[in-house]
Amino acid sequence: MADVHSKETRSYNMSKIKGKDTKPELLVRKFLHKNGFRYRIHVKDLPGKPDIVLPKYKTVIFVHGCFWHGHEGCKYYVVPKTRTDWWLNKINGNITKDLNARQSLTEGGWKVIEIWECDLKKAKIESTLSNLLSLLV
Repeated sequence: MADVHSKETRSYNMSKIKGKDTKPELLVRKFLHKNGFRYRIHVKDLPGKPDIVLPKYKTVIFVHGCFWHGHEGCKYYVVPKTRTDWWLNKINGNITKDLNARQSLTEGGWKVIEIWECDLKKAKIESTLSNLLSLLV
């Protein structure tokens, strides 16, 4: 099946997707700050470069995009119909990196919390954030 966009349009759209400071990430950071938590972001010397690091609690938070990190069973994770092999390779690579980072951090004594993009949508955001709070205190 052919893409609904031209190659140029698709390329432009994909180039606008951010890897840092995404809307879901900013929602979590704003919530944490409002609740008195202080954190660092994108710490390069930790495995996986976690989105949020709470050194005081020896906790890291990854805010995963459902598509990019292959959120199994999620409506936001749909394998593209074009260049399927390339996309599956990319997404499976991300999943492997996530598992390796989680394992390294856990072995290093860090608590690892993963929050999925879909859990920050209107229907679930309140329970997701209150659950996050309970994991931290």
